[in-house]
Amino acid sequence: MPKMKSNRGAAKTFRVTGSGKIKRNKAYKSHILTSKSRKRKRNLRKSTLVSKADSKRIKVLIQQ
Repeated sequence: MPKMKSNRGAAKTFRVTGSGKIKRNKAYKSHILTSKSRKRKRNLRKSTLVSKADSKRIKVLIQQ
């Protein structure tokens, strides 16, 4: 049986930290930025962790 391929879109989107948690970037930072406040746009730059409920599914996609 051939090797499983990782989902390339997911592999580029999510990164695994040293402790095994999954990091992601926040959404809503691509367009229509004039209506969003400076504070909101600044907070959208920061990365966050994926919720525990979704992390198992994402680990399957990125083969980790």
